[in-house]
Amino acid sequence: MAGKETMTSRERVLKTLNHKIPDRVPIDLGGFQSGIHRMAYENLLQQLGIKDEVKILDPIQQLAVPCEELLKRFHVDIRYVCARRPDSFDSSIKQNTRDSRLWYDFKDEFGIVWSMPDDQQLYMDISLHPLAEATIADLADYPFPNGSDHSRFTGIREKALQLRKKTPYAISTPIGGMVYELCWYMRGLERWFMDMIESPAFCEALLDQVLKFWMDYYTGFMAEVGDIIDVVQIGDDLAAQHGPLFSPDFYRRIVKPRQKKIIQHIKSLTSAKIWYHTCGGCNELIPDLMDNGIDILNPVQISADNMVPEELKEKYRQKLVFWGGGCDAQHVLPFASPDEVAQNVRRNIEAFKPGGGYVFSNVHNIQADVPAENIKALFDAAYEFGFYD
Repeated sequence: MAGKETMTSRERVLKTLNHKIPDRVPIDLGGFQSGIHRMAYENLLQQLGIKDEVKILDPIQQLAVPCEELLKRFHVDIRYVCARRPDSFDSSIKQNTRDSRLWYDFKDEFGIVWSMPDDQQLYMDISLHPLAEATIADLADYPFPNGSDHSRFTGIREKALQLRKKTPYAISTPIGGMVYELCWYMRGLERWFMDMIESPAFCEALLDQVLKFWMDYYTGFMAEVGDIIDVVQIGDDLAAQHGPLFSPDFYRRIVKPRQKKIIQHIKSLTSAKIWYHTCGGCNELIPDLMDNGIDILNPVQISADNMVPEELKEKYRQKLVFWGGGCDAQHVLPFASPDEVAQNVRRNIEAFKPGGGYVFSNVHNIQADVPAENIKALFDAAYEFGFYD
């Protein structure tokens, strides 16, 4: 039996982000790292008897835009305000035939090509790294996108104001500020890992180009909504299942100063909390992320090494908000029974929620093969067990 709500969604989220105890744990669904694959969404709609014309939030991850009826059904407390592609950019998806297969290809603003075969339609993967053969000299002539193009922010202030004035929800930006990841997307992961050893100067030059884009982007974005939003989401994946993806020394010397610069720039433009996303066993790097100025860690991959909920909460209580970690997304959510999902949710909520500082969501996006009844169990348990005494 769930408790009784005494706060609006925004009041609940703000209490939580300031390490105070709300009426219940806030719930998130619908972001780019807390979203739902369109196939799982379609099955969930059928399970719940909800009708919606499925719209795509992110073609690369094949995420759906959850409808308001579903968000309200699951007591979701967050709504998102997104920038868009600039007017000069062709964001259409092209159909091409290769090796007797139909492919959907999308070229993003950085020139990275993402592709998905028609006979799979699960995700888009990178099919072209545009800087795979580039030199440092080539970077000066590469057509990096213009972060300050104001057309990408058209209409977002009006949308944010409408959410603030006419709804009770907390407001977040989608993820951005990917200073590190975009570099290897453009270069190729193997080539980039070689660069970190053989040509760190190339890494620094490319990082600086990407950093400039994000500095310009957030200057324009925060000018529009910095006084309205509650959370700014940024991130770079720094870790994998067993720990950091690359040398922590390289991170601290080369990557961290640039991440810190964008975080501090955003903080100079808004009082919103800074949410940071990295998958994997990132425990070793959490102190560095906090030194950069982050307030919130996502997705809290509790099944990775050294990511035990009770230990994380004990170590960082009143210092860091955890946003995610709601259910073991590798072993439990896709494969267990609904009752087992609910019990896993209960255990994790009880570990994270004491003293506030916890927002519930799944560990990353809900994947295509997760049964609808397990998704229902996930959010129903989050609501039932999320109330504070």
